Amino acid sequence: MQKKITTLFTDIGGVLLTNGWDRQARGEASVIFNLDSVDLEERHHLTFDTYEVGKLTLDEYLERIVFFKERNFTYDDFKEFMFKKSLPYPEMIQLICNLKKKYKLKVAVISNEGRELNQYRINTFKLNEFVDFFVSSSFVHFRKPDADIFKVAIDISQSDVETSLYIDDRMLFVQVAEGLGLKGIHHTDYEDTKAQLAAHGLEV
Repeated sequence: MQKKITTLFTDIGGVLLTNGWDRQARGEASVIFNLDSVDLEERHHLTFDTYEVGKLTLDEYLERIVFFKERNFTYDDFKEFMFKKSLPYPEMIQLICNLKKKYKLKVAVISNEGRELNQYRINTFKLNEFVDFFVSSSFVHFRKPDADIFKVAIDISQSDVETSLYIDDRMLFVQVAEGLGLKGIHHTDYEDTKAQLAAHGLEV
């Protein structure tokens, strides 16, 4: 008999909200702020992991990728652009809220996000109104696919992995979670994830 799900772990970017500061956003930033897109991408890839694991502030990250030389715009101008790239997926947020209420689920986030972006997204979209706790890479200093970030989340939740589900839009991260005993859902769209949740006994 299938055990009743008690805990739902989920990613933020690509599931509850847009990814925000992704390749497309960086491409747009290059055009709007007249930056060398190849240089921006290279600098981003060399330093972003360090920002995501909480070892750099957002300003320090931006100093490395944009403000290493004089610009005709400010840090605040650039940050405002970055923040505005975060948009919600209302259907997904509502689905998680409804399931939490109906099944009295514990809901937790496991995400790779830099501190300032993460805090902005939590506050702006009121994620803490339905998420019980956040295991963000910038808080715990591990990032997916490092299995340790999942282990920290499991320990904090004090939940049985057999009664826990993990939702992510990246298959690799789902597979890492499954390797630790969590049940995984590879999120591609709202309807598919809703059906997969129902198959695990979580129907709205």
